[in-house]
Amino acid sequence: MPHLKNDLFLRACKKEKIERTPVWIMRQAGRYLPEYRAVREKADFLTMCKTPELAAEVTIQPIDIIGTDAAIIFSDILVIPEAMGMHLDMIEGKGPVFEKPIRSKEDADELKVIDPVKDLKYVLDAVSLTKKELNGRVPLIGFSGSPWTLLTYMVEGKGSKSFSVIKKMIYANPKLAHSLLDKIADAVSEYLSAKIEAGADAVQIFDTWGGILSQSDFHEFSLPYIEKIIANIKRKDEPVIVFAKGVHYRLGKLSKCGADVIGLDWTMDLNKVRTRIGDRVALQGNLDPTVLYASKEKIKDEVEKVLAAYGKGSGHIFNLGHGILPDIKPENAKALVDYVKELSKKYH
Repeated sequence: MPHLKNDLFLRACKKEKIERTPVWIMRQAGRYLPEYRAVREKADFLTMCKTPELAAEVTIQPIDIIGTDAAIIFSDILVIPEAMGMHLDMIEGKGPVFEKPIRSKEDADELKVIDPVKDLKYVLDAVSLTKKELNGRVPLIGFSGSPWTLLTYMVEGKGSKSFSVIKKMIYANPKLAHSLLDKIADAVSEYLSAKIEAGADAVQIFDTWGGILSQSDFHEFSLPYIEKIIANIKRKDEPVIVFAKGVHYRLGKLSKCGADVIGLDWTMDLNKVRTRIGDRVALQGNLDPTVLYASKEKIKDEVEKVLAAYGKGSGHIFNLGHGILPDIKPENAKALVDYVKELSKKYH
């Protein structure tokens, strides 16, 4: 493997001394970039995920165009349920749809146990190829959805506002929910281990729907499975990031889940979180993604606010508090990255 020319991100994950704050953006390989849309015109979303050359191309675009300090492999969290045997459609303007969601034990029994090396070889090939093409410029992040977030899609069958179907399962049939979560956790830990083996320098677990659970339900149906995954990932010193959107109330517990980094959404007070758990883990975040609609002066002010909220010292990775939106101007994303690079030096 080529030696990393820019390892700021990895050093910040480990809270080592750095000269400035690293920055990357969730969903940075995405529709806001005209270069991404040009590739997307040639292939649908799932084809892009399943074609290592295309996945590598769009993964590397933001490194060239906006200059982030880490790449995140272009893929989707729902490749796992698809590999387990669920038919997935990505419908324009509607998002992911499983035509036959899981509603019973019989449905659950049809799910197969996956071997990522065989069943998700296209993702691992994309990781290896991207790693080779990055040639040590920046680290590469692999990712997965958390068991709870994956199960939510698998049971609802699509995105939801009320989440009534999955909630019905956890209250009416908790035993089934737990057996599924356990099965998914095993798949995720194997999958993330395989990504590290293929060359990922760090991995992130997205618990996008963690925040729809009550505090006690998060503790029962999400956190233990995240802990199980982290305990079972085969890694040397590759950092693990956990991003549980909307989960304010369990940060103390989350910081003990085994992750090296906790991602924060934009509703959290970075300074307070640092005071509470910053001695234990590094923190990632947490600019509101919609700030990128503002003028460059306003973006600069907001970047300064986030940096000042974290304060001096290592252990902060600058990011948005959720994914970048598809209608953001690329020059605003680039300005954000440049401001972080320029303004963060004084905090180190």
